[in-house]
Amino acid sequence: MGVSDAIYYILHIRELKSIVQWKTWHNPVHQRDPEKEPVSLRICFDFLDKTSRSFSAVIQELHPELLVPIALFYLILRGLDTIEDDMTIPLEKKNTLLREFHKITEKEGWSFNGNGPDEKDRELLVQFHYVIEEYRKIKPVYREIVNDITRQMGDGMAEYCTRAAEGKSGVDTVKDFDMYCYYVAGLVGKGLTQLFVESGLANPALREREQLQTSMGLFLQKTNIIRDVREDWDDKRRFWPREIWSKYVEDFDDLFKLENTEAALNCSSDMVLHSLNHADDCLFYLAGLKEQSVFNFAAIPQAMAIATLALVFRNPQIYKKNIKITKGEACQIMLDSTQNLQKVCEVFRKFVRQIHRKNTPKDPNFLKISIACGKVEQFIESIFPSQDAKALQRAIDAGGTKKEEDPKTIQERKEAKEDIKYMLIAVMGTLIFLSSVMVGIAYLAGARWDIAYNDMKHEITQGMFNQPASTTAQTLADKYDRGEL
Repeated sequence: MGVSDAIYYILHIRELKSIVQWKTWHNPVHQRDPEKEPVSLRICFDFLDKTSRSFSAVIQELHPELLVPIALFYLILRGLDTIEDDMTIPLEKKNTLLREFHKITEKEGWSFNGNGPDEKDRELLVQFHYVIEEYRKIKPVYREIVNDITRQMGDGMAEYCTRAAEGKSGVDTVKDFDMYCYYVAGLVGKGLTQLFVESGLANPALREREQLQTSMGLFLQKTNIIRDVREDWDDKRRFWPREIWSKYVEDFDDLFKLENTEAALNCSSDMVLHSLNHADDCLFYLAGLKEQSVFNFAAIPQAMAIATLALVFRNPQIYKKNIKITKGEACQIMLDSTQNLQKVCEVFRKFVRQIHRKNTPKDPNFLKISIACGKVEQFIESIFPSQDAKALQRAIDAGGTKKEEDPKTIQERKEAKEDIKYMLIAVMGTLIFLSSVMVGIAYLAGARWDIAYNDMKHEITQGMFNQPASTTAQTLADKYDRGEL
């Protein structure tokens, strides 16, 4: 932690508290045991750590039945994505690899070293034979699911690569945008759902709700595309559909010009609206997950996404740099998202209300965004009513309704008390630390603690303060005179 980080967390003590709580109190539902794994599987998990630490952490806490299949599913799709992203691979060769990748996963010993030297995850493909070795060991039913999703995703990626090479915009319309997000993320949600249901860890009814499955992926992907707009623009890539941005500026590059700030904010709010429309589907989906580790695995990214959506909404910084929620906020979200559906709903409600507060009537999307926020709150209210009907009836029977204190006020008061407590602990800890340092320095400098102790004892036992000052001084001089003078 750098000096700037230390200063930040001193000023944001609540976030520091969240980090400490996550580090000390979080207990994984399941823990992976590397000692019992073959070398090839340990290498696969090493690659998982390198490609995505955040996903790796939640994957490694999954139920043992799904731990390896989902880890390999992620690595296979990461390999596919690495080929698709690499602009140094010729189009014809790239398209062949993308369309045949689902077959490659069955070829023992296959690896690929044709990526450019600067490609981030090229080493994964160089040593891809380890992934294939472990993939061939998982249950055939899981391999069939992964294979089918990889085939569909590879075909979709190849199609968009071809269109881009021909000079055509890959995402002209909102329909194109939805289809692109479906290929790169919606299919992932679909595949994971099939794995969850096949393992018996999710409600079988989820298999029939394709809209819920794809919404899980689309919500994440659309939110990331909004957040990464500056980074993609710097890399000469554009994923925002022309149908949306052309309503606000003549050219996509105009969104990054200072004089177009208001138009750019209205455009980004239009993009946020398209992402927010998936939020209630995501909560509906989470209600169908029966096992805690699977619930955590699915809930954490969705909660992070709604927090990110609130961060980027009408935030001009997205056109200047890539912005993210802080580590302290992320830890608090993870603490809340690894409990139950009601806590996740509270997270969604909190950030949806932030979006609603930032919404402004001068935004052309004001009404639609207000409706979208209300839709999410209405869904949450339908499954977790804020009013207790029985308690309300008891109050009426007792002599009329009683206005309850605002829950937000209660929560703020509670958090304020906790902040004061942690602040006092921090102050006391600092004083103890400084005192210990000073005592240690004095000891190293040769301080005579025995003399100080004897003086104190003499004062107490002999009534030193009652003696004349001259007598006291002479007594001390006689006692410690060593004759050196």
